Amino acid sequence: MARGFGSGPSCFPRACSRARLTREQCKRHAAVVQEQEWVVFDLETTGLSPDRDDIIQIAAVRMRGWRVLHSESFATYVNPGRPIPPFISSYTGIRQADVRGAPTPAEALGAFSRWAGSSTLVAHNGHRFDMRFVEATCRRGGCGIRSVKYHDSLALSWQLWGRRGVRHGLDAVLGRLKLTSTDDRRHDARGDVALLGRAIEAMRHELLRRGEEPTLPIHGGMLPETTGESEPFGS
Repeated sequence: MARGFGSGPSCFPRACSRARLTREQCKRHAAVVQEQEWVVFDLETTGLSPDRDDIIQIAAVRMRGWRVLHSESFATYVNPGRPIPPFISSYTGIRQADVRGAPTPAEALGAFSRWAGSSTLVAHNGHRFDMRFVEATCRRGGCGIRSVKYHDSLALSWQLWGRRGVRHGLDAVLGRLKLTSTDDRRHDARGDVALLGRAIEAMRHELLRRGEEPTLPIHGGMLPETTGESEPFGS
């Protein structure tokens, strides 16, 4: 598991003392966290099935040391090669005109892979949704693949509020954290990653405030290969 620690002297009496770390160990862990880089990303799609539906938008923002780097972002519309269902257009605000001339799902995912580099990915409900669409797109596009690590930010919500009897969708998380989406449109991938980045920062703050160490399990996933020899999907 990947474990995050607060930075600076204030982390010692809370997260570090609970983990039975010395002050020097706490400083070393804090330094590691400051260098840790994530890519928080979100997908919009034509539906909920990775096997039958396609990506229509990808957006991402970089985080370093649990801080959102607002100047380092990625966003593209994606042409699914078919009409966008009216419900999806109403839900996301993405119209057929937006994706006309946009890259294909495989091309867009390749561009995202190059931008993300070696960073660990983070998505909300990514284990069941986003990463499955990534895998399905690689399979359909015949992409060469590379291994990546990713976190599902649902784990922070589960740690903070428990798993039973509580909703953990992004809207519910934002509501409990009292984070508003006035400037960031929900269900547009660009707005969702901005809000998710803020939610991750806030959930970490709440966990540290009550003396708990934020914990994010590491999962293994894939992205299209970007350089050198690639491994065809399924090989």
